[in-house]
Amino acid sequence: MINENDILDMTCLSREQIEAIAVHEHLDTVTAAELGEYLMHIHHGPQKVQQMICEDIADALHHDDLTSARALYKALKAFLAEHPEALRGNN
Repeated sequence: MINENDILDMTCLSREQIEAIAVHEHLDTVTAAELGEYLMHIHHGPQKVQQMICEDIADALHHDDLTSARALYKALKAFLAEHPEALRGNN
C-alpha cells in the first residue's frame, strides 16, 4: 500500500519545497506534492513554484517571522540549485 511518504518521495521536490507549496496554496501535504509535481512538468511551471516560495518568504518577512523566512530561503536556494530551469524566462 502506498503511504504519504511514498507519495512525497515520488516527486522531484523536497519536503521543504512541498511544504512551501502547501502553505502558499492552503493545501494538505499530499495535494501540494501532486500540484508541485504537475507544475514541474508544464511550461513555466517551475517558475510558478519559485514564485510561490518567494511570495511565502515575503509573507514571512512581512509578519516578522524570520525563522520561517530563513527556512523558506533555504528551500528556495536548494530548489534553484536543483531546478535551474525555474530561472529561465522569469524576467
